[in-house]
Amino acid sequence: MPLRFLTAGESHGPALVAILEGLPAGLPVDVEAVNRELARRQRGLGAGPRMKIEEDRVVLLSGVLEGRTTGAPIALQIENRDHAKWRGRAVAPMTVPRPGHVDLAAAVKYGYRDLRPGLERASARETAARVAVGALCKQFLKAFGITVGSYVVQIGPVRAALSEDLPYEARFERAEADPVRCPDLEASARMRAAVEAAMQERDTLGGVIEGVALGVPPGLGSHVHWDRRLSARLMMALGSIPAVKGVEIGEGFALAARRGTEAHDPIFREGDRLVRRTNRAGGIEGGISNGAPIVARVAIKPIATTLTPQPSVDLSTGQPTETRYERSDFCPVPRACPIVEAMMAFVLADALLEKLGGDTLEECQARFEALRQARLGDLSIDGSPHVFWP
Repeated sequence: MPLRFLTAGESHGPALVAILEGLPAGLPVDVEAVNRELARRQRGLGAGPRMKIEEDRVVLLSGVLEGRTTGAPIALQIENRDHAKWRGRAVAPMTVPRPGHVDLAAAVKYGYRDLRPGLERASARETAARVAVGALCKQFLKAFGITVGSYVVQIGPVRAALSEDLPYEARFERAEADPVRCPDLEASARMRAAVEAAMQERDTLGGVIEGVALGVPPGLGSHVHWDRRLSARLMMALGSIPAVKGVEIGEGFALAARRGTEAHDPIFREGDRLVRRTNRAGGIEGGISNGAPIVARVAIKPIATTLTPQPSVDLSTGQPTETRYERSDFCPVPRACPIVEAMMAFVLADALLEKLGGDTLEECQARFEALRQARLGDLSIDGSPHVFWP
């Protein structure tokens, strides 16, 4: 069975809920580890005032008994503490759509009389449920020695300069100790200044996050169908995050400017092992993981809700007007790191389960140990002549 999840809930509704189906039975579940992931999503310079209201904690409603998964769907709930301020309250209709937000497009599609139903569901508040789901997927991956982390490499025009000698684990650690989650301390100072300047100028900033998965075995995904390519699955999942406008795997768009001899990762033999000394492909070739770290980058646009008004039209009168401020972040990038990790973890957990099969964690682990690796001894290439189509 493929791994799948659904979320439901609105930004100011009673709660967010999610159902995750497909995790095998027997996985130990650490609820406090899920809560720590939720807390990470609430931290970061540039966060809006709502993060001072919410204190996200998950409640597991089904699928986990005595601290272990049962193989049944797992239902999760996260309370919206801000709901108490909205319940029963008369709210003025919202009739002025914000450029860059879902407001106008959702009203056209669904025929809303008010813009709020669109923005309530499209709000990045929904990603708290994704982070909870991703935290469970991280715990599944951890049982196989696979870890997922991330860090900020750009905010506005400020780019980090990361040495290839700095291990990914060190990047993750540095990022978690930094207000903008950037492992380059010099760039971090300039990023903070850029965010603070945007706040003072009543504006917003976007940026770029790099997500990395370590310990992923070769052979996840497939080249045989378009929708089974691991790269495509990652790009879809990451592209579904609110405000994400671009996704690349490995060195992505930079490869378009290079020649073929400069764009790929040569293969070398070290004993019985076949290795690559570079990772321009980001750990995926032909839609299949090759055993190198999986590296993906996401480009996040500036938040559409700005304190500075933008030109728009009042849909109730048809008259030109300006947008009205709705509470929001000034820079969502640092807070988005756990969301990027959650979506990567979900895709990789799904691909791993697809590869392994099994109804229990014990079955999956036994099959994991038998997976082929990039070693000459694991291959069946014998060099004998044959005819493809007799």
